[in-house]
Amino acid sequence: MMETQEILRLLQNYFDGNTTEAEEQQIYAYFQSGEVAEELAEYTEFFGGVAELANVEDDPTIEDDVMDYILESEHRDKTKYRTMWKTVTGIAASVIIVLGGFLFYQEQQKPYDDTFSDPEEAYAYAAKTLQFVGSKYNQGLAHLSEFEKLRKGSEPVKKATEPVVEFYEGIEKIETTEASSSVQDLDSL
Repeated sequence: MMETQEILRLLQNYFDGNTTEAEEQQIYAYFQSGEVAEELAEYTEFFGGVAELANVEDDPTIEDDVMDYILESEHRDKTKYRTMWKTVTGIAASVIIVLGGFLFYQEQQKPYDDTFSDPEEAYAYAAKTLQFVGSKYNQGLAHLSEFEKLRKGSEPVKKATEPVVEFYEGIEKIETTEASSSVQDLDSL
C-alpha cells in the first residue's frame, strides 16, 4: 500500500485543489482499501462518501430536487418566523393597549389639584425653577466652547487634506464614468 507521507502530500494537494484525476483516484482507492493509517482514519468516511457520489449516474433531476428542497426549507423557516413574529407583536400590542387604557382611565379619575393657592407664590417658584434651569443650561454651553477650540484646531489638518480628498474624488468620478460607459457599450451590443 502507499506510504502515509505520500497520502498526506496527496491530501494537501487535494484540499488545495491541485490534484489530477489520477491522484484523486489514488486517494479514493487508498481510503476504500480498508488499510488506512490510524492518523488518516478521520478522512475515511469523507472520501468514501465522495467516491460514492462520483459513482452515481448523472441524474438530470438532481439539481431541481436540491433546489426544491432548499426553497421549501427556506419557505418553512420564513413562515415559522413570520408566525412567531405576528404572535409576539400581537401580544405586545394587546398589552400596550390594555396598559394604555388602564393608565388613561386612572388619569381621568384623579381630580385636578392646583399645587399653589397663591398666584404670587406660584410665580416665585416658577422664576426660581427657571433660574436654576438657566444656570445649568449656561454651564452646559460653557463646556461646548471647548468643542469650538477643537474645531478651530482641526482646520489646518482639514485644509492640508483637501487636495488628497479632491484627488480621490476625481478618481471615483473617472471610475464611475468608465463603469457607466462600459455598461453602455455592453448594452449597445
